[in-house]
Amino acid sequence: MPSAARILIIEDDAALSDQLAELLHHRGYDISQCHDGEQGLLTALGSPFELILLDVLLPGRNGLSLLKLLRQRQQTPVIMLTACGAEEERIQGFSQGADDYLAKPFSFTELVLRIEALLRRAMGQTAPPADPLEIQHQGLLLNRLRQQASYRLQPITLTPIQFKLLWLLLRHRGEVLSKPLLYQQVLEREFSRYDRSLDMHLSRVRRKLAEAGMASDHLQTVHGTGYLFR
Repeated sequence: MPSAARILIIEDDAALSDQLAELLHHRGYDISQCHDGEQGLLTALGSPFELILLDVLLPGRNGLSLLKLLRQRQQTPVIMLTACGAEEERIQGFSQGADDYLAKPFSFTELVLRIEALLRRAMGQTAPPADPLEIQHQGLLLNRLRQQASYRLQPITLTPIQFKLLWLLLRHRGEVLSKPLLYQQVLEREFSRYDRSLDMHLSRVRRKLAEAGMASDHLQTVHGTGYLFR
């Protein structure tokens, strides 16, 4: 993923747009901003971008209408920004060609992970180049190259999915990672509230860490949101 990938933010909340622009700029992205739907559409069609962050509720032309017209001309990856619980908007967005969505309020960590995943898919890459080969934290050691885990030199046997889940949570320790993000990053499928697969994987990881002697409260469930490695 090139460090100067161009991202267009189409968001009418100027404060939020400026905050996202500043944070993403510090991550090495080239950022453009628009605050209404008509200008956003003209900008998206008039310049090449690697990714678009698109709010649904926009003045002039809403995000769903903008996306429908955009998809008639180009396939630039789009992450929709929706109100929390706006299930109908999410379904409409996907049906009209959105690649992903985030419900407000969202964490910056989650946004960056989703941006990186979309850009990697668009550019045919399989792994984040900046990811370290090893992570160590209070006796817990994960080696990504060997897919091996240990706690105070005692090996921990994890399945590939369990390793990927623990790696992601440990890599972003202290941050709550949502279930939709983890389904996308770990299970590589869309989140369903009726699917308990991720809960079972996390429960098994927690049990294996406890069996190795690690305190069980490191892996925490944040009810209604996701999971946290503290």
